This record gives sequence, structure tokens and C-alpha cells, in this order.
Amino acid sequence: MSPITWFAIYLTIWWTVLFAVLPLGSRSFHEAGVAPPPGVDPGAPINPNLKRKFITTTWVSAVVFTLFFLVVHFHLVTLPDLPAAA
Repeated sequence: MSPITWFAIYLTIWWTVLFAVLPLGSRSFHEAGVAPPPGVDPGAPINPNLKRKFITTTWVSAVVFTLFFLVVHFHLVTLPDLPAAA
């Protein structure tokens, strides 16, 4: 596979992991019992910690991508090994 394909696979994994990581550790104004500022939804997170979540997403994605790469590179799972849909 080309490097562009590998990069596209990594980005797909990164976005999937990001949406899994985003809700972790977030507390909304409603959960904290704090009145939100005017114009802010009560369900919005007080402090989303996006920088920390992006860093976490990056290293988790790197681990998942490495495992995927190793499985593909060493042919640990080949197409005929996958179950066929009925």
C-alpha cells in the first residue's frame, strides 16, 4: 500500500478514537450544579481539555494503527480467513 493510503487509514482511526475520547472526563454545567453563562447550553462541558484529549487521541491512534499495520504487514489475518456474510 502507498503512504497516502496508510495516512488515510491513520486519519480514519484518529477521528474514530477522537469521538471515543471526547466525552471522557467531561463535566457539564448541569452535572456540576453551576449556572452556565448567558447563551451557553447547560449540557456543554465546563472545561473540555481539548489539547489533552488531542494528545491522548494521537497516542492511542498510533498504538491502534501500529497493531493494524503489523497485522496487515505480516499477513496475520488474510481475506479468506474472514467469515463470509450470509
